Parts: sequence; structure tokens; C-alpha cells
Amino acid sequence: MRKRERENPCGVCGHYHKYEEGEVCGVCGHRMPDLSDKTSIPVSAFPSAIVPEFLYLGSYDNASRSELLKTQGISRVLNTVPACQNLYKNSFTYHYLQDDKILQFEDANQFLEQCERDKARVLVHCMSGKNRSPAIVIAYLMKSRGWRLAQCYQWVKERRPSVELSEAYYRQLQEYEEKIFGSAGSGNPTLPAFPPVVAAPSFSFGFPRVNDSVPIPAFNNVGTTSIFSRPALDIPPLEFTFGASQARNDISGSTFGASPPNSNTSDISMDSS
Repeated sequence: MRKRERENPCGVCGHYHKYEEGEVCGVCGHRMPDLSDKTSIPVSAFPSAIVPEFLYLGSYDNASRSELLKTQGISRVLNTVPACQNLYKNSFTYHYLQDDKILQFEDANQFLEQCERDKARVLVHCMSGKNRSPAIVIAYLMKSRGWRLAQCYQWVKERRPSVELSEAYYRQLQEYEEKIFGSAGSGNPTLPAFPPVVAAPSFSFGFPRVNDSVPIPAFNNVGTTSIFSRPALDIPPLEFTFGASQARNDISGSTFGASPPNSNTSDISMDSS
């Protein structure tokens, strides 16, 4: 690796390149956008300063850039996600929370209070810097500054607009507020609005779903026409004669079956000579 030409890294990507002069970063390809390009909004690689020169809020990506943290004078890191590794144990003092579901406010506050007494700059981070670590920072502001939950949330949101608290963590903050002040604060329109839970579409493929009501067949219902009940046909009964009697009667009544009458009045004897 060649010797770097700059003392301070780029404020956007964190690598060393002459970004003011429009030089493209050789590591990630970043370049400063043109002034005419209003659509591209650069996202800072630095964590958000919640309390200047003391408390910083960021993501795991921010925590993985040791040179950027050193340029801001950060020497301690509060890791709120046990799954995230502490990458630079030789360069920073780490403290991590061991519970994934329940936020350990008291444990985090003790570490942050010690950092403030030592006048040490500390980074509080989670994976994205939007949910878990902001909740820890809000809890610390309520405890150390005496602010209510609504004020603390607004303070952090203004300094890091990407904050999106989940409903579960916000409920824990409400319970912690009641523990500190004895009651929950009044409602504020700037508090987060949680979207309603939309059920995922289900595919039945022609079969009835579990929650669908299956129609029950009705038997022996009044008014139901049976397949065996047919209307009577208005056809007179026919006479059926077994054998050849009817055929014989038909033949005897026919003109072809009778012998023609003899025109002579006298009978002719066959024996006469």
C-alpha cells in the first residue's frame, strides 16, 4: 500500500483521496457530486454528534472505521448488539450489552456516566444506528439531563434523522421514564408513529383457508327437492300382450291375410271329374 498523501480522510467515504479536487476514490469509487447534481445527497461516514465532544451515535459501519473515530477523538465504544464484534480492542475501550431483547439501560448508563466523568468521547452503536442504539442514548439523556422522553426523542431525531424506533423499544423507554419520573410524559406530535401491522397476503390455491368459514351441508331441509321426487307424467298406460296375439289379430284383420271371396255361388268339389 502506497503512503497516503493526505492527513485527513474523506468526510463521506472515509478513505484517503483528493475529494475536493474531484479525484475518484481508488478503494470504493466515491467522488464528490457536481454542484448541478441536486439529486445525490451524500451520506456522512462519520457518526452523529448527540452531545458535542462527548456522545456520538452511529452504526456498525461507523464503528468499523477506526481512523475516522480517531479523527473525532473517540476513544471508547458502547456496543449495544452482542452479535457485532469489537474490532479494535487494542485501540478503543469497549463495553457491550449482553441482552438482545431487553435494553439494559442501567448498565449502559453506568458506562456512559463514567465516560462523561473521564471527559472521554464515546460512540454508541448498533447494526444500523436507527433503533437499538438511539434508544440507549435517549435513556441516558433522560437519566443524566432530566429530560422527558418526548424531548429526548426530538433531540436525537434532529441530530440523526434516520432514527426509527420500534414499538417494543419505545415501550421500554416509556417504562423507564415512569421509573425515573414516576409518571409517563404527555403526548407529543413529534413522537414516532408506528405503522399498522399489515397481514401478508395468503395464497389458498383454490382450497379454503384456515380462518375461512366452511359451509356445512344441510340435510332434510324443508323445501329441498329430492332427486327421487319427480312430477307424474300425464301419459295413458299402454297394454302389453305377451306372445303373438296382437300380431295375429293384426294379420287377421288385414285384407292381405284373408282369402278372397269366391264369385261363384256353388262350391266346386275337388273330387269331381
